[in-house]
Amino acid sequence: MSAPATPREVFGKLTGLISAGKWSELPELYAEDAEVEIVFSPVPPRRIRGREELRKRFDALGSSDAIRLRAENIRVHETDDPEVVIAEFDYEALYPATGRTFHTANIQVLRVRNGQIVETRDYHDHLAFAAADGRASQLLAALDQQG
Repeated sequence: MSAPATPREVFGKLTGLISAGKWSELPELYAEDAEVEIVFSPVPPRRIRGREELRKRFDALGSSDAIRLRAENIRVHETDDPEVVIAEFDYEALYPATGRTFHTANIQVLRVRNGQIVETRDYHDHLAFAAADGRASQLLAALDQQG
């Protein structure tokens, strides 16, 4: 019996699957009761609980006109907690529907237990994503309504 994947290895699998557009395989990296906090998300949900909710989100990203992401400049930092890594990385992204491309920096804090992600805190530039998708005005309107 082999040892469970380390947090660094799990992050590598995560970015590899995202970069390959294999959204349907991502949920299996997460524990059944995983929790994902999207810290800087300007609109709800900012917290996603459970593998099935994550599966729904990833399924939406699996369509042919959904965003394409490629992780690059990856730096993974070990912490004093053996379950936790902090990853800095960039996305090179393309929205096929608009033809727009962009680069954005990201930070993700992952907690991995028994080879599965149990918790993440994701720090992404949501305005850059919205601008490239042609949704910047909708995003700003949603923020105005939260006032």
